[in-house]
Amino acid sequence: MSVGTSLTQDQSRAIRLLGVPFVYAVLLLAVPLGAIVLFSFWAQDFMAVDTTFTLDNYREIADSPIYAMLLQRSLMVSGIVTAVTVVLAYPVAYFISFHVTPSKKSLWLFLITIPFWTSYLIRVFLWKVILGYNGVINSGLIQVGLIEEPLTFILYNVNAVIITLAHAFAPFAILPIFVVLEKIDRSLLEASQDLGESRLSTFFRVTLPLSMPGVVGAVLIVFIPTVGDYVTPELMGGAGGKLIANMIQTQFLQLNNAPLGAALAIVAMLCVTAIALVFVFLNRRWLRGRR
Repeated sequence: MSVGTSLTQDQSRAIRLLGVPFVYAVLLLAVPLGAIVLFSFWAQDFMAVDTTFTLDNYREIADSPIYAMLLQRSLMVSGIVTAVTVVLAYPVAYFISFHVTPSKKSLWLFLITIPFWTSYLIRVFLWKVILGYNGVINSGLIQVGLIEEPLTFILYNVNAVIITLAHAFAPFAILPIFVVLEKIDRSLLEASQDLGESRLSTFFRVTLPLSMPGVVGAVLIVFIPTVGDYVTPELMGGAGGKLIANMIQTQFLQLNNAPLGAALAIVAMLCVTAIALVFVFLNRRWLRGRR
């Protein structure tokens, strides 16, 4: 068999293997995204869509301060949720990786994934029970005498949204960090301590830099979907906790203005993409500076 025939067979085999996933990705990712982009340049004419190319939707977004305020609040909430989730997830992942015996690590990971057994909506409603006016926290604080009246700032505001989202996305932050920590060669840590470094300095100079790919993955996994979450702000945020995703939902489902909703989605995606790229760039620059 000639080399050319062998290459042709390998190429045809690769095409057959990649063909179905490629078509699947195009149909479920590229086509919907292209439709959203196309819709954003159309206009809503009462009950019909005017397919004439226009930038009116983007002009309205730029001229209306409400959209900028909602987008700014969404990015702020997502940033806080990401920071809180990753900071709390890292010690958990570190403990499982370095202090739990190998035979029990699978059990710990199993326990971490237990929240996925229940519906996301059920978990959100459980937080309403916990944070409610007569909920678990207020009732407990009243019984121990720390407060006389129920706290009103822990539900139906941005604080409730942040708490609920941080809990919901905690497993998404723990697992990627744990995977990267597991791949760290323990002999590097021993060598660092043999050279006179303390455990704390070894962590900051060896463990943390080597685990940054997992941290970056956790940040992106948490930050990107929280910007587009509209269920939690709708149920937990109240009037003062609405985010840009709620406005997009309103434009599509209540105001029947799909073009404007599509334009808002495109603007939100561009902002998230820009922030994610800046974060990845700064992380690479930080790691390069420590070499």
